[in-house]
This record gives sequence, structure tokens and C-alpha cells, in this order.
Amino acid sequence: MQVSLQNLKIQKRIAVLSVILFVVKISAYFLTHSVAILTDALESIVNIVAGVLGIYSLVVSARPKDTDHPYGHGKVEFITAAIEGTLIFVAGILIIYGASKNLHTPHQVYKLDWGIILIVITAVVNYAAGIVCEKVGKKNNSLPLIASGKHLKSDTYTTAGIIVGLILLYFTKIYWIDSAIAILFALIISYTGYKIIRSSIAGIMDEADETLLTEMIATLNQNRSQNWIDMHNLRIIKYGALLHLDAHLTVPWYFNVYESHNEIDGLTGLLRKEYGDSLEIFVHSDACMTFSCAICIKQDCNVRQQQLVKRIQWSQNNISANVKHSEKTA
Repeated sequence: MQVSLQNLKIQKRIAVLSVILFVVKISAYFLTHSVAILTDALESIVNIVAGVLGIYSLVVSARPKDTDHPYGHGKVEFITAAIEGTLIFVAGILIIYGASKNLHTPHQVYKLDWGIILIVITAVVNYAAGIVCEKVGKKNNSLPLIASGKHLKSDTYTTAGIIVGLILLYFTKIYWIDSAIAILFALIISYTGYKIIRSSIAGIMDEADETLLTEMIATLNQNRSQNWIDMHNLRIIKYGALLHLDAHLTVPWYFNVYESHNEIDGLTGLLRKEYGDSLEIFVHSDACMTFSCAICIKQDCNVRQQQLVKRIQWSQNNISANVKHSEKTA
């Protein structure tokens, strides 16, 4: 609950900051009449909408599980992030359209020195906010905060490029540069939107997080108990800040229910120590079979049917869903 409140507090600050930065940027536009500065200002409108959506998603995702939502409400974060990515993408396309028209009939810009100063201030503030937002988002497994942080940082990169272009325009007085800058960085904005959309769809479709899987499997290999003969059908699903893990753990066939449960508790404790209470774990225990002896590392087994042939180093290829221990010895 404390984590959710921290996320919500930061998201509210980001929303307020987005409004302030938009006012500064739109003021710079009316001062200079630069279409490149207008590009930056229009993206700030997206920041405002994204901030409001981020607040909504954090409020909803923090709700406890209920009968209708047994896995919680965390997936709303993917939906709001997808909306944010779509807005960013569309904003980029609209900017390209407007700047292309202006490219053929460039107009004069005014008071660029003041405009540049104002935009530099917004860039510095934006980048600092993006670093904080992304850092807290990664710490708390919050997709909206991570998406907002990345957007704020990418906004800063585009603003920095726009500043360089405006300085060039200031000294050369070649006015078509203004529209060319807007088009170039609108393309970058659109690509950022596409990446956020892609990430959101992956979450909605429960796409495997290969980086997380690799880290978790490495942890299991390093701390493997002799009684963990094998593991298969490992799956990880992300629901907002909650990680849900399913797996089948093979233990000696002669273990009673109490002993098998102890092994599952040991596995759960290991993973919770590494990944915290945000990890929800459901492990099914399987009894070993004759062919399991070939990959069994247990040394004090009195009923072994054959010697150890090869210790299997668990990996995504042999521990993920639908890979059974019988297939590893084939």
C-alpha cells in the first residue's frame, strides 16, 4: 500500500509539472512563432493527458483482489500505457503533417534568444523528472511510472535537438530549418510512441519477460537443493506491480505431503528473498520417475535405479512451460 501511495504521489507531481511546462513552452511559441517550439509544446499536451491517465491507472491497480478480479487490477497499467503510446505516436504524425506544409512556405520567427532560454529551462526540468520517475517505477514495478519516465526523457532528447536547431536558425536566419527540425524530431516522437505501444501489448498478451526469466533461472541454479530433482512448466505473468509465477517441481517420489511442502516453501522463500512480496508463487509438486534418476543430483537416495548421467543446468529452453523432465533425458 505504501508503494502504491508513493507511485501515486509522484504521478500527481508529474501531471502538475506537465501543465507548468506546457504553459512555458506555449508562451515560448507565441513569443517566437517557431513551429519547432510548437512541436515541443504539443508533445507537452500528451504529457498532461498521460499524467492524468497514469494517476487513474495507479488508483485502479492499487485496488485489492476481488471475486471479479482474482489476479488484481494491475493490467489496467498496460491499457493506460498503450493509450499514452498511441497519443505520442499520433502527436508525432500530426506534427509531421503541419511542419511539412510549413516547409514549403517558411515564415519568419522572432525573439529566438528568449525562446531558446525558456526551452532550455523546460528541458532540464523534464530530464530530472524523467530520471526520478523511471527510477521509482523500476523500483516499484510500476509500468505507468516507467512509461512516463521514458517519455519525459525522450521529450528532453527531442527538446535538446530542437534547441540545437534553433541556435542554428538564430545565427543563419534560414527559416526552413525550423520546419525541418520539427519533422525530424516528430519522427523520433512517433517511434517512442510505437515502443510504448509494443511494450503494452506484450504485457496484455502475457508475453514472456526473457530478461526476468533468465535472472530467476540463474538464481534457482545457484541455490538449487538436492531434493529439487527437476523443474518444468515455469511461467511468469505480470499484473501491474504483481508478478505471478507458476511451476512444477519434481521431488523424490517417497516424500510425504509434509516433506514435499517443505521443499516448495524453500523454493518460495528463495524467490521471495530475491524479488520481494510482489511475487505471487504457485508451485505444483511432481513425483520423480525411473527416468529421472539420470538427471537426479540427490546423493543420499537409497532407491536410485541408475547412476547420474548428467546434471541439467536449468535454462529457458528446458524449464519453461510445456517442457517436461522426461524430454530432457531423451
